[in-house]
Amino acid sequence: MITRRTSFALISLALFTPLSPAFAQAEKLPVVATFSILGDLAKQIAGERADVKVLVGPGGDAHVFAPTPADARTLSAAKLVVVNGLKFEGWIDRLISSSKTKGKVVVATKGVKTLRTGQSSSHGHSHGHSHAGADPHAWQDVANVKIYVANIRDGLIGADPDGRSVYEANFKAYVEKLNALEAQIKAAVASIPPERRKVITTHDAFGYFAAAYGLQFIAPQGVSTDAAASAQDVARIIRQIRAEKIPAVFAENISDPRMATRIAQETGAKLGGALYSDQLSAPDGPAGTYIDMVRHNIRELTKALGDQPAP
Repeated sequence: MITRRTSFALISLALFTPLSPAFAQAEKLPVVATFSILGDLAKQIAGERADVKVLVGPGGDAHVFAPTPADARTLSAAKLVVVNGLKFEGWIDRLISSSKTKGKVVVATKGVKTLRTGQSSSHGHSHGHSHAGADPHAWQDVANVKIYVANIRDGLIGADPDGRSVYEANFKAYVEKLNALEAQIKAAVASIPPERRKVITTHDAFGYFAAAYGLQFIAPQGVSTDAAASAQDVARIIRQIRAEKIPAVFAENISDPRMATRIAQETGAKLGGALYSDQLSAPDGPAGTYIDMVRHNIRELTKALGDQPAP
C-alpha cells in the first residue's frame, strides 16, 4: 500500500535523482528562428536533435512584427538563434538585447552575394520608394538557400558538437533536394514563352528569383510591406501593363490582395493565385515547407503565364 509518506518520498526521489545518460542525451537543442522559412530550414538540418521554435509563424509578416515579452522569454532559452539578416528583421537586435539570450546568433545570409534594391533583372528602378540597400529576400534564389543551410549546419555543430554527423548528413541530403528543385524551376520557366515572362506582384520580394531564373517581376510596393504604394505608382504600373501586354498580376500571401485585384480589373491582366514570398503556409497548406513554397509558386506562375494552363 502506497501511503502519503511513501508518495512524497517517491516524488522527492524523482526530483533529486540524477538523470541517466540516455535520458540526458534525449534532451533537444533549443533553437529559435525569426520566421517560418528559416524555421523550416533549421528543422531540415537539425532533424530530431533540436526543438525549433519560430517567432513569426506562418501567415505573419516579419517586416512589421512587434515582439512581445513572451517572445523575449522564448529567445532567452535558446542555445542557437537563426536570423536572416540584411535588415529583414528590423526588430531582432532589440529583442536579442532585451532577452539577454546567451544563444549563438547565426546570420543565414552570411556569404550570400546580395542584390541592391532594384538591381535585379526585373526592373531598374525602385518605384519611388526609399528602400535603398541590400534586398533581404535572398531565399528566393535556391542557390542562396544552399548557403543558408550551410550556415545553419555550422551553427548547429558549434552549439551541439556531438550532433555533427547528423547535421552533416541532413545537410547533404537537403542540398540534393535543392538541386532537384533548381532543375524543376529552370524547366518550368523554359516552358513559358519568353514574351510572357513578365509578372506584376504587389510586394517587391522576388528580385533574386528574377535574377536567377529569368522572369521579370514588377511591383508598385517596395521591399517592405510596411511601405504603401502611392496612387502614382499604381497608375504607372497600369500604364506599363497595357503598354507591354503583361499577362498576369499576383498578390502575395502576406499582402492585401485588393491592390492586385484592382490592377487586374483595370487592365484585363489575369489575376493569378497567391504567391508565397516571405512566409510559409500552415503545415497542411500548399506551402508548408520551403521546397513546397517554391513548387507552389512556380506552378502558379506557369499556369498564369504559359500558353496553356498547367495540368
